[in-house]
Amino acid sequence: MTDWTQPLAALSHAEKQGMISATAVANIRTWLTEPPYAAYAPQVAEIIEQGRYRELNDLFWQVIPFGTGGRRGRMFPVGTNAINDRTIGESAQGVADYIKRVRPGKKLSCGIAYDTRHRSRHFAELCAGIMAANGFTVHFLDQFRSTPEMSFLVRYKACDCGIMVTASHNPPSDNAVKVYWSNGGQVLPPHDRGMIECVKQVKDIRQMPFDEALSKGLVVPCTEEVDAAYVAAVAKQSRSGPRDLKILYSPLHGVGATAVVPALKAVGFESVEVFQPHAEPNGDFPNVVDHIANPENPRVFDAMIEYAQREGFDLILATDPDADRLGCAAPLGLRRDGPWTTLTGNQIASLMADYILSRTKEEGKLTPRHYIVETLVTTRLIGRIAHSYGVRSIDDLMVGFKWIGGTMDYEGPASFLLGAEESYGYLIGDHARDKDGAVSAVILCELAARLKGRGLTLTMQLDELFRRYGVHVERAFSVAMPGAEGMARMASLMKKFRTSPPRRLGDLEVLRSVDLKQPIGSHDDELALAMAAARSGDVVLMELAGSGNRVAVRPSGTEPKCKFYMFAAEPPNPQTDVDAVRKHLDSRLQAIEADLRAFAAEA
Repeated sequence: MTDWTQPLAALSHAEKQGMISATAVANIRTWLTEPPYAAYAPQVAEIIEQGRYRELNDLFWQVIPFGTGGRRGRMFPVGTNAINDRTIGESAQGVADYIKRVRPGKKLSCGIAYDTRHRSRHFAELCAGIMAANGFTVHFLDQFRSTPEMSFLVRYKACDCGIMVTASHNPPSDNAVKVYWSNGGQVLPPHDRGMIECVKQVKDIRQMPFDEALSKGLVVPCTEEVDAAYVAAVAKQSRSGPRDLKILYSPLHGVGATAVVPALKAVGFESVEVFQPHAEPNGDFPNVVDHIANPENPRVFDAMIEYAQREGFDLILATDPDADRLGCAAPLGLRRDGPWTTLTGNQIASLMADYILSRTKEEGKLTPRHYIVETLVTTRLIGRIAHSYGVRSIDDLMVGFKWIGGTMDYEGPASFLLGAEESYGYLIGDHARDKDGAVSAVILCELAARLKGRGLTLTMQLDELFRRYGVHVERAFSVAMPGAEGMARMASLMKKFRTSPPRRLGDLEVLRSVDLKQPIGSHDDELALAMAAARSGDVVLMELAGSGNRVAVRPSGTEPKCKFYMFAAEPPNPQTDVDAVRKHLDSRLQAIEADLRAFAAEA
């Protein structure tokens, strides 16, 4: 066994000099001295010898959290606070341990898929080998595929769990594993906490080489079969109607061309062009602004809009790297070579809600049992639309699509119409329990084609919804709090909002502040427990003076930042000058944002 006395002494000296935190030192000592980490010890020792203590502190100051959605972060070969073979391996082993604990004696299976990010295939093979070594049959999508297809895979193959290797829209430096339960959704209470504890307790990782698991039939490639079944399931959500629509689509260097394009073609949209600068599957996202492949960023669409104006496209779509979220851009008027704009996730969801409700009503199938689901930080416009059609809007859920998936199972998927998050995530149909960029693209294109036949665009239809239901404007921003100090700052800020919230934001009085972090209580039924948990979380909601003005604050569950969601609205008026009202509400939100930033800076 190698003697690490010298690097350990150097580490102790650095700690005494205040160059590295005590928690980081404790984690580093473990990696240098305990057998499960022996393969990583030489590289850790080398970083110590080079005196890179700031870097070591960032890599080891905590064990990267395995949360209810999995584990996400910056990739680095070593470190408890990084994505590497050890932290990914611990995640897979912990998942295997928990599933075996709650389903003893059962023949177990797991679905695994991966996206186009760096090392995604490697981590997928690593997870597959670990699950196989633990007695699972692994249904493996053997080429990069979307997160919603992985969710579908779990349901289609009746798996006990699923693992998706993706960091969604994070920077190229990052990767992650998302973990799924047997319903195809991310893990809900009580299983989430049990799984987290199992991951924390992992010391030894049981694994076998991927090729060995493949040769033994423990890993079963099933890409072609699942592709066909998934596209067919998405196509079932389609409705008849016009298909005269020229569509420009960008996968943003991710997997979307394997899901969105086949789905659109399956339902009759023939004029679909993939934007070539973004077509190459590439984890560096080389031709995307700032290399951040996020359809929430309007700048992502700039080059596509210029091309669409020249070539006469009707609509632009873009999905994030794992194709579970969808953004779009549309002309402001009827001229395709005129001005275009991007739509927010709230606006896209509102348009789709009205379309789905109107079509279901036209078909004579709409009943009071039907429902739409959204989180508490999603626009209230969706609820107003739903209520006008006489259906329910379930809109008090915590952030995270897993709560929408759980609600579908609790309420019954037969009456489910739409699930939506403000962060560009939507689901129509019961083929998955996570947001799905492909089915969202199908529905949005159907609406756009129908509107085109009437001489309208998505933006013109949105203005009509604003006149009918009231102008709604939403905005979100984040305050980054990175590093070892960030978690403490976030906790301090949330405490400040709970104990002494601001009295005014912008020119509006804060009428009341509600702490949504409440005891869940005990429930015999797992779904009932999950639904109680869906309404309790680390969120502070502030209601402001006037109708529809409010703010929600929460720490991010996946990134070191605090997130703020702001809402403003004016009552419906058929004669409303939508642009003027929108500018007024934008100004209101700007003032509220300025006050929130100042409040956060003082925390």
